Amino acid sequence: MKNALTVDLEDYFHVSAYAGLVRQQDWDTYPSRVAENTDRLLDLLSENRCLATFFVLGWVAEKKPEVVARVAAAGHEIACHSLLHRKIYDLTPQEFREDTRRAKAVIEDATGKRVVGYRAPSFSVMKKSLWALEILAEEGFQYDSSVFPVEHPSYGIPDAPRTPYWIETDRGRILEFPMPTLEFGSKRSPIGGGAYLRLLPYRYTRWAIGHLNREENLPVCVYIHPWELDPHQPRMGGSLSARARHYFGLHGTEGKLRKLVRDVEFCPLATLIAQLTPTEQVVTT
Repeated sequence: MKNALTVDLEDYFHVSAYAGLVRQQDWDTYPSRVAENTDRLLDLLSENRCLATFFVLGWVAEKKPEVVARVAAAGHEIACHSLLHRKIYDLTPQEFREDTRRAKAVIEDATGKRVVGYRAPSFSVMKKSLWALEILAEEGFQYDSSVFPVEHPSYGIPDAPRTPYWIETDRGRILEFPMPTLEFGSKRSPIGGGAYLRLLPYRYTRWAIGHLNREENLPVCVYIHPWELDPHQPRMGGSLSARARHYFGLHGTEGKLRKLVRDVEFCPLATLIAQLTPTEQVVTT
């Protein structure tokens, strides 16, 4: 079964774990490593003939358009990861609309490709921010991949469907492709990317993806960040929680990803969606 490989294309200082320490107005003062890390990731994917979806931060498209252009030229799908990596529920609807509209425009300008997919920073599409999906539909997005159907202090919709599904808004339908989880009785466990890929043993991640593919006939959406392949990135200090979320497991990430793209069949998310028949369960905002 084909699965989707997705990349949240951002720099190490954009992450939400350090949003309280690293101010957006100071981003230009940090040494950027997004070009080198993205090229490293592109080489890894090319070696394994693997195409992915890159959810591009609009700030990166503005500051480093040549990086985003190289991703597009390599044949990867280009999608949107907001403009300034602000959580949706911290914005007003108008602020979100403006952020999304500008991000979409600068990403399309950098690549010459139409953007139809969206992923919220820190999976911040929650029940309290479902209103954002109507704006996405109105702005021409065809799918979203922001919902983590788990219980989590910072994100998640615990009772959301675990399979791709339609969301009905006043501005039309938009497909939701949720992040992957395993179900153990009444509990759901997240897998398949980011800190979960870094911290969990590779054998467990590989087993979990195979289990979902075989036993539930469910494709998996794996996600990664270019900075996760960079164990030598500058350290930003911060709380123990922030350091754990951001730095633990960095030295092993590239090796795990190399194994994963050899062991699992991946394609861009839009390619996978085109081959699916999403559940007819419709969630209304």
